[in-house]
Amino acid sequence: MSLVDPTSDTTPFFSDDNEGEGSAKKRDGPLHHQEEDSASGVSNKRALLTVVVLCYINLLNYMDRFTVAGVLPDIEHFFLISDGKSGLLQTVFICSYMFLAPVFGYLGDRYNRKMIMCVGIGFWSVVTLASSFIAKDYFWALLLTRGLVGVGEASYSTIAPTIIADLFIKEKRTTMLSVFYFAIPVGSGLGYIVGSTVDYRAKDWHWSLRVTPVLGLLAVLLLVFVVKEPKRGAVEARPEHALQRTSWFTDMKALCRNKSFVLSTFGFTAVAFVTGSLALWAPAFLFRAAVFTGEKQPCVQEPCDTSDSLYFGVITCVTGVLGVATGVAVSRWLRTRTPRADPLVCAAGLLLAAPFLYLSIVFAQASTIATYFFIFFGETFLSMNWAIVADILLYVVVPTRRSTAEAFQIVLSHLLGDAGSPYLIGVVSDFLKQVDSYMWQFRSLQLSLLLCSFVAVGGGAFFLTTALFIEKDRHLAENYVPSDDAPIIVPKRGRSTKVPVSSVLI
Repeated sequence: MSLVDPTSDTTPFFSDDNEGEGSAKKRDGPLHHQEEDSASGVSNKRALLTVVVLCYINLLNYMDRFTVAGVLPDIEHFFLISDGKSGLLQTVFICSYMFLAPVFGYLGDRYNRKMIMCVGIGFWSVVTLASSFIAKDYFWALLLTRGLVGVGEASYSTIAPTIIADLFIKEKRTTMLSVFYFAIPVGSGLGYIVGSTVDYRAKDWHWSLRVTPVLGLLAVLLLVFVVKEPKRGAVEARPEHALQRTSWFTDMKALCRNKSFVLSTFGFTAVAFVTGSLALWAPAFLFRAAVFTGEKQPCVQEPCDTSDSLYFGVITCVTGVLGVATGVAVSRWLRTRTPRADPLVCAAGLLLAAPFLYLSIVFAQASTIATYFFIFFGETFLSMNWAIVADILLYVVVPTRRSTAEAFQIVLSHLLGDAGSPYLIGVVSDFLKQVDSYMWQFRSLQLSLLLCSFVAVGGGAFFLTTALFIEKDRHLAENYVPSDDAPIIVPKRGRSTKVPVSSVLI
């Protein structure tokens, strides 16, 4: 056993987390008594503060991710790069984030999660700040630093939802996850707003990349002094000692057999493809549309007109909050009528988003107001599934495999989704561009973005298929037992059911 106090936040980073959190030893004093009021080992007040801190960091992560998109016209003009190379900025970041996610998922299921996040976010802050000092002849260095930023996000995104899952259960967990995932669209929108506003005020896009690093260091301090590591699975009356850890290969084998998890991950991949494409290219597309219609002048010197980034950022914030809230509310209402509510709501969100996104792209050449109108509804429906997909993962996967499952979902959704979609859209746009003119800069990007609507329809189909298996997989996760306590069939309420041997043998 570890000599470190088993319930404290000083659990050694490279100790077995089983030892660091699992002991049932008690400490004296009123503070400890308050902390032990919950099975997780964290008081209700501190659990709420933990969610607030995690939401702040999640917002900050997405804010940083889309600051670059908010000043993309300036970056293209500064480095003199094509659409294909512009798309690489997002692709390199996502690829780094994607490949590192399994590493942090593995560590997150076995070691102190708070310390992992502190190291990752600290590294991310330093690298982001360094990226703001790159000269115009070193575009490769900007690509490198954007790739390294993925280290911080991978260390956080795979772990934070599992901490919330270990603090709350059932409806309260869904509510907290919805609050947590509000930060994704709001943070994304703030990225556009902060990026374009700072660029406009400072007359230099580099300053846009210097805002989030300072806020990142504050996040590390909040993690150290506010967040406490909860016991895994304790709030579900199935602590990790009872569940027992299995090897990584065993975990992956079980996850690949989990139909609801795999299908919902493919559905979420479609969401990642669409949001990744729009996140990088929508402001640039809106600017090119305004140039095409004569409403704005082309960018011939810095700073470029970034008002479209500002407007798109505001829309992203509003539609994100509205979409996540609507998705959770509809799902909660529909659960009283069918246990398949969650995947059905996700499917409806994507299938409704597809036509609005299509119309927003088509109408860009005719009416700016109509374009923003359709973008508003398209993004609202697209945002409906953020919190719900996370909740699906948490209730169809057992606690000791959740960080691994988060990592697997991140890898697959980004590998086939937004890791390649910004670059793909840029390459297709370059391929379709017949002449290097302002008209073809708009037309080629418009045609390539139409692909997003069809991908959204495919994602809706995956979620509809998920609804066929969700009841069975949730039941299996809730009644999971280790292999050394194999289930047997016994009669229950007039029908046969599987229960652990230990529950019937005395």
